[in-house]
Order: sequence, then C-alpha cells, then structure tokens
Amino acid sequence: QVQLVESGGGLVQAGGSLRLSCAASGTFFSIDVMAWYRQAPGKQRELVAVAFSGGSTNYADSVKGRFTISRDNAKNTVALQMNSLKPEDTAVYYCNAVAQRTPGYKYNYWGQGTQVTVSS
Repeated sequence: QVQLVESGGGLVQAGGSLRLSCAASGTFFSIDVMAWYRQAPGKQRELVAVAFSGGSTNYADSVKGRFTISRDNAKNTVALQMNSLKPEDTAVYYCNAVAQRTPGYKYNYWGQGTQVTVSS
C-alpha cells in the first residue's frame, strides 16, 4: 500500500505563487509516475503535470510556463511550484502516484487533496 500526504495550498491573489508538496510512504517496489491533478467545482478532474521516474515531465497546456513539477526519486516526493496564478487555477489539487507494489503489478494511488483558491 502507498500513502500520499500533501501539503501546501491555500488562498492567494492572482499573480501570486504557491507550492504544493506530496510525500509517498508505504511498501512498494517502485513509483513509476508521480503527478498532480486538479478538480474545480462542477468540472472533471484533469491532469496538471506529470513526472516520470526517468526524469521526463509533461504539463497541461493551461499551465505550461507557469507551473513546474519536480520529483525527488530518492525521497519519493513530488512538488508543484505554481507561479502567475490565475482565478481559473482555483481547484482541489490531488497528488497521484502509479506504483509497483511488486514488480509488474501497477496500482494507482491518490492523496486526499488540497484546496488552492486564487482570488481576482
């Protein structure tokens, strides 16, 4: 089992910055993917940024150039630095991990979510 604990989030004015952090713990063979998703009221959950174990990253078009995902494989942590925040970034942000509990068996895990509110 993998537990994901998030921290960060809160209320910020438009143009400001926030940093989200997520730490994975538990028993697993490896964590292949760590990512951040978000879900705004009345909308579907969407992928914000993803970091693969090999070092590559990918971002939603809406956050490219403003958000940066960083991952520490040794510590099993992932962070999301969010700059130039906009009101439309307001959402609950979820940490996600795809982990192999045993080699070849991948499972999807979610954090509890953290609220990010950007005021105009």
